Amino acid sequence: QVQVAESGGGLVQPEGSLRLSCVLSEFTFDEYYGMAWFRQAPGKEREGVAGIDSDGQNRYADSVKGRFTISKDKAKNTLYLQMNSLKPEDSAMYYCAADYYVGGSSWSHEVEYKYWGQGTQVTVSS
Repeated sequence: QVQVAESGGGLVQPEGSLRLSCVLSEFTFDEYYGMAWFRQAPGKEREGVAGIDSDGQNRYADSVKGRFTISKDKAKNTLYLQMNSLKPEDSAMYYCAADYYVGGSSWSHEVEYKYWGQGTQVTVSS
C-alpha cells in the first residue's frame, strides 16, 4: 500500500522561501515513475505546479517557472519542492502525487496520478 505524506508548509512573508517534502512509502522509484506537486486555493480548481515525468524531465507551470524547483532523492523516497520568491497568490494547499508512467504532455493532469497525499498548507502573507 503506497502512502504519501507531505510536510514543510507554513506561513511565510512575501518574497520568502519554503521547501516542501513528500515521502512516498512502498513506492518504487523505478525508471517509469512520474511525480508532481499540485495546489488548490479556496474557490479554485487544483492545478499542477511542478512535476517530473517518466522521461525524467522537470516540468513547471508558467506561473512558477524561475521561482520553484522540483527535485527528488531516490535513496530517501522523497520528492521536494523548493519555493522561492513566494507571492500571496502562491497561497494554497499543496499536494504531492505519484504514479507509474506519466507522460510529459500530461504531467499536470490529475487523472494521471493514482497516489495522493493529504496536503500541506502554504500561506504567503505579511
